[in-house]
Amino acid sequence: MADGAPRSIRLDALAYGGDYNPDQWPEEVWLEDARLMREAGVNLVSLPVFSWPQLEPEPGVYDWSWLDRVIEILWNEGIRIDLATATATPPSWLIRSHPEMLPWNEQGQRLEFGSRQAYCPSSPVWREHVVRMSRAMAERYGEHPALALWHISNEYGDHVARCWCPESSAHFRRWLQARYGDLDGLNDAWGVNVWGQRYTAWEHIEAPRQATGPVNPTQLLDFERFSSDALLELFQLEIDVLREVTPDVAVTTNFMSLFRELDYWTFAEVEDLVTDDAYPDPADPHAHVPAALNYGLMRSLKGGQPWLLLEQAASAVSWRDVNVPKAPGRMRIDSLQAIAHGSDGAMFFQWRQAKYGQEKFHSAMLGHRGEASRSFQETKAFGAELERLAPVRGTRVRSRVALVVDWDSWWGSSAPESLPSQRLDWLAQARAWNAALYELGHPVDAVRATGPFDGYDLVVVPNLYIADVAQAAALADYVAAGGQLVVGPFSGVVDATEKVHDGGAPGPLRDLLGVEVDEHWPVPDGHAERVELVSVGRVGAQRRIETTAGEGLDTLAGARYSTGEGYANPIWGEWLEVHDGTEVVGRYASGELAGRAAVTRRMHVDGTAWYVSAVLESAGMLAVFRTVLAAANLPARERTDTDLEAVTRSDETTDYTFLLNHGRHELTVDVPEGAVDLLGGGLDTLRYSTDATLTLPSFGAAVLASPRAAHAPFITLSDSTD
Repeated sequence: MADGAPRSIRLDALAYGGDYNPDQWPEEVWLEDARLMREAGVNLVSLPVFSWPQLEPEPGVYDWSWLDRVIEILWNEGIRIDLATATATPPSWLIRSHPEMLPWNEQGQRLEFGSRQAYCPSSPVWREHVVRMSRAMAERYGEHPALALWHISNEYGDHVARCWCPESSAHFRRWLQARYGDLDGLNDAWGVNVWGQRYTAWEHIEAPRQATGPVNPTQLLDFERFSSDALLELFQLEIDVLREVTPDVAVTTNFMSLFRELDYWTFAEVEDLVTDDAYPDPADPHAHVPAALNYGLMRSLKGGQPWLLLEQAASAVSWRDVNVPKAPGRMRIDSLQAIAHGSDGAMFFQWRQAKYGQEKFHSAMLGHRGEASRSFQETKAFGAELERLAPVRGTRVRSRVALVVDWDSWWGSSAPESLPSQRLDWLAQARAWNAALYELGHPVDAVRATGPFDGYDLVVVPNLYIADVAQAAALADYVAAGGQLVVGPFSGVVDATEKVHDGGAPGPLRDLLGVEVDEHWPVPDGHAERVELVSVGRVGAQRRIETTAGEGLDTLAGARYSTGEGYANPIWGEWLEVHDGTEVVGRYASGELAGRAAVTRRMHVDGTAWYVSAVLESAGMLAVFRTVLAAANLPARERTDTDLEAVTRSDETTDYTFLLNHGRHELTVDVPEGAVDLLGGGLDTLRYSTDATLTLPSFGAAVLASPRAAHAPFITLSDSTD
């Protein structure tokens, strides 16, 4: 923009609406839809995501008339458009004219047309046509007053995140040349002297298709990086066109929560607004817990800016093996959870439930029974309620805890072979650590391994398999400045080229953590070892204590210890050698590692670095993080319940604390002083003292406005809760 101001969505309210596919319906239905949308409080719809064939039925021949009419009908009702560039999937005429643009799978088989995303991201033919279509859309509708946001493509990588065709291999080689310069650089990086894999010509390198045995892990890692970058290039091509033609209109593409295939840090850097598609499983009573981590990532991708939930289901989806509907009230609480975590609205897939095609059983805001459908009645009720939350728009979530999300480590630690264990899963580890912090009362932001860490009292790193000097320095600086850092197992193992660090793990984190890993010790399937933790409470002096093993431990100033019970460790262990000055706060209690250090901490003047070498059961992680939170002077709930969630969004004067009950039983919580419930419920005219309580029914919610405090209100279960 000319004045340098950030581009934002052109909407002066919390967004409410969903994907709209008018080309599946006759025009008389469009008029009825617009009326019902306004009745339900809809103010934004996404279209025409999959309509390229209808807009350009043959090469160079456009039919804009139907889309012109739809946009005018909606705009006459005051409904704005999240306008898709219609490049989510190619039309059949393009595929049949250029079958070489179809993607290949890892086995070297070309995939056929008949679903969506039927393209190779590297195809020059596809890229040329994407740019042409994007420009046509921008020139046609860029000045329309209904345009609120550009929606580029759709869910990049959902069906085709990787392609192994000849064009992708050629693109991969160009990417490698840019990364390594020459073959000597590549051969050194890939460690090709193992198994005779040295390359003598660039043309010999292919995308890593299925081979006779395990494929070079560095080649696999680079292919992951390349594939993410290839889709990013495709995204950037459309961004460049749209910013040329419509420089003041914000652009986005819809993410898919914590999605392994794409490095969302890099995607978010080039777009204006982060948007997400979220589908927690209604059959899972704890699905809201990993959803909280997903949303923590979304709000963190652009430094805490509000984001937008662009898709969710009103009830059942259509793509699970068993598609369970959402119980009454579940749609509301799911929507409020996203808003609590920084979304400036709640959007759905889709507005009207389809009559045919792959998604005809996917629920919609307006179900098959029309106005009589349960989904529409709940849609209408929530649309009215959403207006009460207008003050939270633009506010930011307050969190004092951050979790490191690093795609290189995710990719590297999930290679299909050549690792000590296939059971150590990056995503499962991240979710488990988030779950413990969630249960103890702390919403978690996401952050890169290089920070920034400003404003966080606690930073947790569930896994940093690939660690470099810059990351280690950033983490060390954070601890030196007084931060509490917790690092998980199998971290600091290799560098960016998958070479084991000199001296082994934790590599560049060795001095920070004060431990060395002599051997990784995964637990066999069907077994579970035990870890005994030492609990920490605060007292006023330093002293020496004895564990049940009879070994003395030097305590830190201000702490006392008592031996704790054991916790299951079913997946992973490590043979640790502990440096002088590093304290053991947990030991392996069974198996070959019995008696050896499992959990450690090392003081660095003002801050502390903890290392957890095991994969503990949930109760064990709760115990670890209780200790860590106490050391960070952060509160923790004494009584925990995974159904209770409390998240605060704030502006300069007001805290808006969302209290959500995701479960089937009532929860009673203490409320902050001076709180007013924006959702009403008979509480909007009441003021509370510090000892007042609020009872949330099943799927109940309150949004309490109170004067902004130094820290976000910390919500605990009341003693009156059963």
